[in-house]
Amino acid sequence: MGNRIADLFGIQYPIIQAGMVWASGWRLASAVSNAGGLGIIGAGSMYPEVLREHIAKCKLATNKPFGVNVPMLYPDIEKLMAVIVELNVKIVFTSAGNPKTWTTYLKDRGITVVHVVSSVKFAQKAEEAGVDAIVAEGFEAGGHNGRDETTTLTLIPAVKEKINVPLIAAGGIATGRAMLAVMVLGADGVQVGSRFVASTEASSHPLFKQKVVEAGEGATQLTLKELAPVRLIKNKFYNDIQKAYAGCATVEELRALLGRARAKKGMFEGDMEEGELEIGQVAALIHEIKPAAQIVMDMMEEFTRAKADVGHL
Repeated sequence: MGNRIADLFGIQYPIIQAGMVWASGWRLASAVSNAGGLGIIGAGSMYPEVLREHIAKCKLATNKPFGVNVPMLYPDIEKLMAVIVELNVKIVFTSAGNPKTWTTYLKDRGITVVHVVSSVKFAQKAEEAGVDAIVAEGFEAGGHNGRDETTTLTLIPAVKEKINVPLIAAGGIATGRAMLAVMVLGADGVQVGSRFVASTEASSHPLFKQKVVEAGEGATQLTLKELAPVRLIKNKFYNDIQKAYAGCATVEELRALLGRARAKKGMFEGDMEEGELEIGQVAALIHEIKPAAQIVMDMMEEFTRAKADVGHL
């Protein structure tokens, strides 16, 4: 299908796999790209040399376009960017920071730049910075959530009114029907995170994948706004956070409770009690672990059927 996002990235379907920490290695990225979407390596959990290895392996596993996601909170971001440029990666998604910092640098080197936002204001700032496309991510998502808690249903048309560059919707999208819904609202494509966490190729721990499959309605909650808003599965660590809030914990106390490598402990190492388990609300609609290619195929088939169904209304 031809549209602005498919044309921008040179892909078959306007489905982008989100660059999620501890879940989005070269196996998942190459599988999604080979299936016709855009696979993304999540660099936020990688040292520069690890990123180098994943990019090299992804290039061997696919001859299709793929990208790298770089959270701007990363402490040695200059080293990640140097690896990306050196290895001639053509697409970079930036997030969790000011797009002005790196957009010109990347574009001057022939790289397509996309920035992830959670509000109209930041979408406008990203467009002013010169990005090629914008991901607008609603409150339902597992990461990059806005403190205003704007839902995808509201955020997408609001952003669409104010920008001219291609728009990618994210947050709560795991099915073809959801894909059609946000495209009717003005999106040119979708970014999918949680659904790909529960894929065969995701580097997330099998226990975490199973936890996602078992998650029902109300199993997640947005929290830690004072640090970086994140949606978590309710487990012991989540309960400890709630106790801290009940005790009027300071930002410093919350930061100490979070500690270091808490997300790695949960999502990558499989500690379902003490780990930070980031996932979107849409986990309630994910019922099995599937190969990434099957996820892409299922979404596109359902999208096509839903589009036909809507035509009969």
